[in-house]
Amino acid sequence: MGNIGISLFLVFLVSCKTEKTASIPKEQLVDKVYPLLDTENSRWFFFSSASRPFGMMNLSPDTEINGDWGGGYKYTTDTIKGFSHIHEWQMSGLSVMPVTITVDSKKNIFKDFYSKFSHETEKITPGYHSVQLDRYKITTELTSTKRVGFHRYTFPENAQKTILFNLNTVLGPCDNTNGTLEKNNDYELSGTLVMSPNFRRPKPLKVFFKIKVNAPITSIEQDGATGNYLLNLGKLDKKMLMKVGISYTSVENANINMQQELPHWDFEKVVAESRTEWISLLGRIKVEGGTATDQRRFYTDLWHALQGRKIISDANGAYPDNTGKTFRIGQLPLDANGKPKFNQYNSDSFWGAQWTINTLWGLVYPEMMEEFVHSLMQYYKDGGMIPRGPSGGNYTFVMTGASTTPFIVSAIQKGLVKDDLESIYTALKKNHMLNGIMGKAGYEHETNNGGGLKYYLEKGYVPYPIPEGKFGSHQDGASQTLEYAYQDWTLAQLAKKLNHQDDYNYFMVRSKNYQNVFDKSVGWMRSKNVEGKWFENFDPYQYENGFIESNGAQSTWFVPQDIEGLAELMGGKEKAAAKLNTQFEGSQKLKFTSGTSHDAELHPEYSRIPINFGNQPSIQTSFIFNLLGRPDLTQYWTRNVVKETFSGLAPNTGYNGDEDQGLMGSLNVLLKIGLFQMNGGTEENPEYQIGSPIFNKVSIQLNPKYYPGKSFVIKANNNSPENIYINKIDFNKKPVKKLSISHNEITNGGELILEMSNKSSK
Repeated sequence: MGNIGISLFLVFLVSCKTEKTASIPKEQLVDKVYPLLDTENSRWFFFSSASRPFGMMNLSPDTEINGDWGGGYKYTTDTIKGFSHIHEWQMSGLSVMPVTITVDSKKNIFKDFYSKFSHETEKITPGYHSVQLDRYKITTELTSTKRVGFHRYTFPENAQKTILFNLNTVLGPCDNTNGTLEKNNDYELSGTLVMSPNFRRPKPLKVFFKIKVNAPITSIEQDGATGNYLLNLGKLDKKMLMKVGISYTSVENANINMQQELPHWDFEKVVAESRTEWISLLGRIKVEGGTATDQRRFYTDLWHALQGRKIISDANGAYPDNTGKTFRIGQLPLDANGKPKFNQYNSDSFWGAQWTINTLWGLVYPEMMEEFVHSLMQYYKDGGMIPRGPSGGNYTFVMTGASTTPFIVSAIQKGLVKDDLESIYTALKKNHMLNGIMGKAGYEHETNNGGGLKYYLEKGYVPYPIPEGKFGSHQDGASQTLEYAYQDWTLAQLAKKLNHQDDYNYFMVRSKNYQNVFDKSVGWMRSKNVEGKWFENFDPYQYENGFIESNGAQSTWFVPQDIEGLAELMGGKEKAAAKLNTQFEGSQKLKFTSGTSHDAELHPEYSRIPINFGNQPSIQTSFIFNLLGRPDLTQYWTRNVVKETFSGLAPNTGYNGDEDQGLMGSLNVLLKIGLFQMNGGTEENPEYQIGSPIFNKVSIQLNPKYYPGKSFVIKANNNSPENIYINKIDFNKKPVKKLSISHNEITNGGELILEMSNKSSK
């Protein structure tokens, strides 16, 4: 496909006139984005500002630096502690701070350099961030290309202009150590630092950087105590420019990244180009109707869906491979023009991706889904295993199961990946067998016991507790059983496609293992110990105790591959629908969420919520009603969840839970446009369930490199906050009898007409 990650982003370019300032007055979709959404509840990688979609460079100010949770840019902290260039899943690095020096301040500048700031003087838009450092009266502006950060500082008149390089520091999820900075000539520097290992990323990772400034460097001072550096600059205009290229392979490649992506010094041009790229991607979905706040929130959700999971490969295709015993520099395959065929990526877990990016990326951003499959397979070629969340070029074993199996199978079933399917199947199957990734619990780096896979294969369930002991996180047998059974079903669908009939039969049998942890006597999923005895003193609303980041009530519904079979265990569809409806009624009192973080899930009240849209295990539940013969309840409860949980537009609200690198943003987009895939789009010609969109019209621009249709349009006639029920459906002027539509029908293009009413039509 050529250089997918770079060139295909620009397929749908929207013209954007370059202005003479970084502020472009004509409003575009990018201006609807509210970057401060939920920034009181940030994680290190949560907030992006001066960044490109999926870019290696994630440049933004940091107000909190000690820790992953609550780290990075936190709205309620009024002090900037540096501007760092890497905000990624278990990765951080290269913090700098422009400062002015006085005789008194120079004595302690390496320990005392933070500055207050005000949100009133701050401007943030995707691809650009401007803020004034009150202590120094310096206006700092930031933008970037994919791999290069671009700074513009406006210093006060007659000030001693300096930049502090805080290379050795605690920074988000890890320590930065062994920082070096070297002057190459009067306008260029280079250096390195090391991200220390942590609980999740078990090996160190070195960052290489190249820096160019437009003012002469008079001297570099290194502080003996901290090991950090002060860059003194000569005379220049008030505005000073600095370019920072990074690489995880070499200083030379950092320089190549800069040469290829930012050979000039036109700051405004880069701001405009970044803006254009964001407009291009956000413009793939156009919505009409709803309130102004609804539209702003929607494009903020869509922005979140595109800012997680970052590039780690260089412009020439070099990338860090940390999967083996020793570090090596890998090389991605090149096309006929000498450009990488795809990029290599860093990524948090795909745990929950079956209900989020599987559907959104597969339909609207198919080039990204294809590229991520190639990247995941590159890890397999290097290290012998498809990861479920790689960081620093290595496995982290974040969360549980083989969560990338549904993602890759979905890409194949949608026709996005067509080559080497047998090799991909072999790699996926390996993860589902002993010594594959299913056998590893969360962050279980050295052993293969915490996943309980041998018991799953022998007994048909994962016991809780695992009798051998504790090997990793999330050793919660009931949830592990449910997850593996679903993932086995998705692998079976690929086996069927490739005519591996014996494998298909084998994995379909395994996919029924969910039945082994359903206790009919209580009507809930329930853990068993290794002897087959049910967990004693069972409380379906008790957090964890056999369930991963959830409780039994929430996780009982984690059977996306066989809702009908689950309903039979409950006594039929009618009883199952009544049971789930009762859970939603109870959850509405808490606005369908356990709170703003994992800590909140431990709250004695919030942890007992029957359905939780603040974490992945039960975010599919409102669409289960469709499959139980009660689409009216899907429409009713989905609208209520959107209204109560995902409509806010403020720093103290937003996702009301754990926004794992765009998963919750993607979920929000799907709920609001009324399309959902229960099994993650993994069956032949995947099916999309039809929900109740909050907008009058949704137009999805289809990528012509993948799909024959030009666009897919959803019109909701008579739509309103009260008219939430679908009474009639037509697709391309033909009546639709069921509340679903196939992938081929959508991607061939056309118009889906929904007649909305305030009365349900069961």
